[in-house]
Amino acid sequence: MNVPRALAAARWCASRGWPVHPLAPGRKTPAGNCAPCRRPGHTREGCGCPRAGRWCHGFHAATLDFARIEQWWGAHPDLGVGVACGPAGLVIIDIDAHDRPLPDRDRLLPGIGIPAGVDLTGLANGFHTIAVLAALRGAISPADDESTLRVRTPSGGLHVWYRAHRGHRWQCSAGAGGSRALAWQVDVRAHGGYIVAPGTVTAAGVYTPVGPVREPAPLPSWLARELERTGHLPPAHVPTPRPVPPRARQAVLAAGGGRGAVERVLGAVLAEVAACAAVPEGAAFSEKLNRAAYTAGGLVAAGHVTHRDAERMLNEAAEHARPGQERRSLAIIRSGLSAGSLRPLPLGSRS
Repeated sequence: MNVPRALAAARWCASRGWPVHPLAPGRKTPAGNCAPCRRPGHTREGCGCPRAGRWCHGFHAATLDFARIEQWWGAHPDLGVGVACGPAGLVIIDIDAHDRPLPDRDRLLPGIGIPAGVDLTGLANGFHTIAVLAALRGAISPADDESTLRVRTPSGGLHVWYRAHRGHRWQCSAGAGGSRALAWQVDVRAHGGYIVAPGTVTAAGVYTPVGPVREPAPLPSWLARELERTGHLPPAHVPTPRPVPPRARQAVLAAGGGRGAVERVLGAVLAEVAACAAVPEGAAFSEKLNRAAYTAGGLVAAGHVTHRDAERMLNEAAEHARPGQERRSLAIIRSGLSAGSLRPLPLGSRS
């Protein structure tokens, strides 16, 4: 009996202790949520879909349950396969080969200066930057590491799979942007992210293993040191969640509800957003901000808060939790306010 390719890949990953979740057919993004999970204000906290056997909420739905795996990919063989890196104990070095303009020298290897006299002719992608970093450390580039599982991507990149050191909760990053980065055009997939499983087929092509090795090797010590240097470990002591920003709290108090119902309803959801400041990855920030905006929209529609005050409070909490992401946060806020305004929220209730 021929087993569908995706089902075989999902079984293979799960047999190695790597939780799997479905990807949308022909794509490298998670399969979509069910209709209730797409409703404004819905969050994965307390969602009953995992217990019901649905794949909602992306890599958070990843499982090692073979019965569920048979249910998902047996009935939908066109689904791709994703692996939740954190629960699998994996760190994936994702090397890209995109045709992009070369950034400034200080962004090629964050934290490592490249003197102006060094000729960068020929340096064009992540294969080059990770090779330079490895050479500086007297090590083999992950792209050339034949001791571990490597997977060629349809775009010409390479996924290099490693086993994480026990007790280390490595964090994701992308390229040379954000608060942490290893190298230009080199991403890191770990806690808070997922990776496309070997053998998965997308519209662009197949994720194809390179060479005979099919098991991840332990993360090399030199690479672990580089990941730690570039901020891929959370703080040793996670700080206490911060309170709602003072200006946001004052706006709540001045919005018409005093220290009563408005503060209780809106203050609670704003506090959830603000608390994301203590968790750089995996805090469900977008979902919590959307929920807060949806709640605020309902209060605006019921006449308890002005739209201007609501947007200002939400912006304060979002900036506190995720500074530097104003444009993304504002889009979430306005969408949530718009959706919530269709359902006036009487004081004393919350949805």
